[in-house]
Amino acid sequence: MPATRLVCVPPESSSGKRHSKLTTVGKAILVTEANLNHIANATASATAKGIFTSRLFRYFASVLVDAMLAIGSVQAQSASFDSFAVPSGSAPHDVAPEPGGAVWYTAQAQGAVGRLDPRTGKTDRVPLGDGSAPHGVIVGPDGAAWITDGGLNAIVRVDSKTLAVTRFPLPKDRQNANLNTAVFDKRGHLWFTGQAGIYGELDPGSGSMRVFNAPRGPGAYGICVTPDGSLYFASLAGSYLGRIDPVSGAAQVIEPPTPEQGARRVWSDSKGRVWISEWNAGKVGVFDPAAHRWREWKLPGSDPHAYAIFVDDRDIVWLSEWSANALVRFDPRTERFEMFALPRPHANVRQMMGRPGEVWLSESGTDHLLRYRSGAAVVGSK
Repeated sequence: MPATRLVCVPPESSSGKRHSKLTTVGKAILVTEANLNHIANATASATAKGIFTSRLFRYFASVLVDAMLAIGSVQAQSASFDSFAVPSGSAPHDVAPEPGGAVWYTAQAQGAVGRLDPRTGKTDRVPLGDGSAPHGVIVGPDGAAWITDGGLNAIVRVDSKTLAVTRFPLPKDRQNANLNTAVFDKRGHLWFTGQAGIYGELDPGSGSMRVFNAPRGPGAYGICVTPDGSLYFASLAGSYLGRIDPVSGAAQVIEPPTPEQGARRVWSDSKGRVWISEWNAGKVGVFDPAAHRWREWKLPGSDPHAYAIFVDDRDIVWLSEWSANALVRFDPRTERFEMFALPRPHANVRQMMGRPGEVWLSESGTDHLLRYRSGAAVVGSK
C-alpha cells in the first residue's frame, strides 16, 4: 500500500522532500517509518539465515496490520465545535460571517437566506422569492449579504439593516446559469461563476453586468481574489484553475499537475498563492503565480474527497473532507495534516469561511452551522 495513502504527514511531498515520522490525526502512532524499515530489514536478514520463525512472522504481521489500521482509519482527534441549529429543512449551503457579528447562510432548500446571531442562537430568515435556490453568500464591502441564486438566475443583495432584497438578474440570453460563488474585486465589482459554463462581473453601482463563456464549457465553481487583485476561479467539470483578465474578461487556463482532479473551491493566502480543493483526486493543491509552480498533497484517509477550502489570516489551510466527515487543518510550513471529526454524521460541509480566530462551516446535511475556534492551540500540533 503506498505510504502517501496511509499517513497524515505525507512521506513524500511533490517537492520530493521525505518525512520519517508517521502520525495519525491527533496522536502519534508508535510505529515510525524507521521502525517499519528496521522490522522489514530484520525479517529479510532472518529469512536469509534460515531462522525465520512463525513467532517473528506473527510479530511482524501484527505490527504492520496494527499500523495500517491505525493510520488508514484516520482516527480524527476530538475538537471543540460550537453548534448552532438553523430551521429544519434549511439545508444551509454556504456560510459567511460578518467581521464582528452575525453570520449569514444560504437556506438553499427553502429559497431563503438566514442570519444567525452567535451570541443568542437566534436566526432571521429572509425569503428571496418564488423559485429561489440560493447557493453562495458573501459579505460585501457595503456590509450587505450578496447571494448567487441559481433558482432565480440572479445575483441577490440583502441589506444588513433593513433586510430589503434587491435582485440583479442575468441577461435573458444567459438562462439556467446554475450560479455558484461570488467574490468582490478591489474596485468593488462582484465577480461570479455558474456551473453551466459561465463567469461574470456585476457593477453594483450601475447595475451593469458582463457574462463570459468559461473555457471547456460547464464547471466554473469556486472563485477568489488575491491580495494584488488578481481573479481566479476553479472549474470542477473542467479540472483547471482559471485566471480572469478583469479588463477583457478573458480567462487563462492553468493546468494542475493531476489530470481530472476536479478543482472545486479556491482561496488565496496572504502571499497571493492560490489554493484549490481537488474533489476527484482527494488532494489540496497550491499554485504560486510568482514562480508559476504547483504543489499538491494527498489528504489522509481512505479515498478522501476535499470539498470546501478556506485559508485563514495565519495562512493555515482548512478543508472539509466528506469521506471521513471531518474538518482538515493543513499547515503549509510543516506540511502536516490534522483532522477533526465533525460532531454529526453526514454533515456534508460544502463551504467554509472565517474571521480571525474562527472557522465557520455549514452542515448542509444536518441543518447546523459550526464554529471552530482556530485561534486556540491545536492539540498535538508541532
